[in-house]
Amino acid sequence: MTAMRWQGGVFSVLALLTSIACVVLPPADPQSVLVWVGLLIVLLGVPHGALDPIYAQAWPGIQGRAAWAVFVWAYLLLAACVLGVWWWAPTVFLWGFLAISVLHFSGDLATGTSGWTRFFYGGAVIVLPAALHADELTRLFALLTNPESAAWVVPALQVMVWPWLAALVGAVVLSARRDASVALEVLAVSVLALAAPPLIGFTVFFCAMHSPRHMLRTQVFAGMALPALAAVAILPMLGVFLMAAGAWYGLPDSSVDARIVQFIFVVLAALTVPHMLLVERVRWTGWP
Repeated sequence: MTAMRWQGGVFSVLALLTSIACVVLPPADPQSVLVWVGLLIVLLGVPHGALDPIYAQAWPGIQGRAAWAVFVWAYLLLAACVLGVWWWAPTVFLWGFLAISVLHFSGDLATGTSGWTRFFYGGAVIVLPAALHADELTRLFALLTNPESAAWVVPALQVMVWPWLAALVGAVVLSARRDASVALEVLAVSVLALAAPPLIGFTVFFCAMHSPRHMLRTQVFAGMALPALAAVAILPMLGVFLMAAGAWYGLPDSSVDARIVQFIFVVLAALTVPHMLLVERVRWTGWP
């Protein structure tokens, strides 16, 4: 728990500094931001999902080569189904991706945090960017899917923004009475999502909060040292890179910006679904 509190404190400071920098400094070149975002997410964000074999071991019946082969193929099949939804029903994909992200991110906060606080925290990086960065959010969603899907989703998020922000303020006040570290994390995520451009805010959150928090929990869950966790992650990360390379060359011809956004978030969404099935099972039964 101490390590998680330290990690949460470091993230909170980084989030607040990023928010200030985004307000006072001139905007960065959008394509440069895309390149850096892609590198950071792949190198610092995605590796936490490479620890999924540890959670698979907790499922009854996954023992022996045959069982592991079935698990790997089922994992890849689920990922492929997500890619199919993105291809054939982009609006459904976009809403689904946002919804499961809210649910999944809500698990970041400490055990014992109220469901109310978890829910609105999980949606902060999804909903709040629509307050001050609706145009940029529309552009990104259009690149990820198409302009029609973005035109459906962003206005709906704009309607949700201010009630969501009011709920977050209430969550910070209530959490401060029970656990100041939780209140600080919720506040930091909220400020970051409001102040920073959507891609920058999401990247800081994903790489400095969600991913390291999951790695620390996995270390406790598995009772393994960090080098041992790294050894577990090597083969899955190799598979992710191969999948990502295939996705890059399989994307339809489009602008470089569109290809980068699709490369990052379509692959991320495809991996999130099977990842959630493994991790959420442990979360709902109770972390060690």
